[in-house]
Amino acid sequence: MTDAADPTSTGPAGTRLDERAVRVLAHPLRTRLLTELRRGGPGTATELASTLGTNTGATSYHLRKLAEVGLVKETGDGVGRRRYWRAAHDMHSWSVADVADDPDALAAAHWLEGEQQRFYAELADRWAAQRQEWPLAWQDAAGASDYALRLTPGQVRQLREELVAVVERYRQVDEQPGSERVLFFMNAFPEPRGDQGRVR
Repeated sequence: MTDAADPTSTGPAGTRLDERAVRVLAHPLRTRLLTELRRGGPGTATELASTLGTNTGATSYHLRKLAEVGLVKETGDGVGRRRYWRAAHDMHSWSVADVADDPDALAAAHWLEGEQQRFYAELADRWAAQRQEWPLAWQDAAGASDYALRLTPGQVRQLREELVAVVERYRQVDEQPGSERVLFFMNAFPEPRGDQGRVR
């Protein structure tokens, strides 16, 4: 899964996108391809096309575009035209400052952030629809919270950095019996003007 809106992501598994990479990634099929390779592991264009419900030609083309900016790589496995691709990183990030001087990259970044929010909302809806099918321990453990705080931009950055450090600590924990892949979403932004009083 992408960490598109988090400029604090660091470490060998992450990469910081430049303006060109942001522009290249801002395409519906490319974001889906990158997400699928990160979640499902390496695959061929044919396998990915089947999984995503598209055609092999389009899949091959967009994989090559992602490779041009270093987001995916060939594994070196496969024979002949049967190439296997993998995600080059576990996550990526950028900041608005990285793209602010390029109107096309800035528009692409805004589209990617919106796409990320839509992806989160879809996953949350799917969880809500099947929650009752999960053991009670998982139903009790899962959840969402929201808080309204009065902070400066510096404090928001510090809060996010501290939360990322906690998440990274849990990413290093050895897999335990009964564990499942858990999705953790984090957002922090000023309350939109005109909406004061609506937050519960």
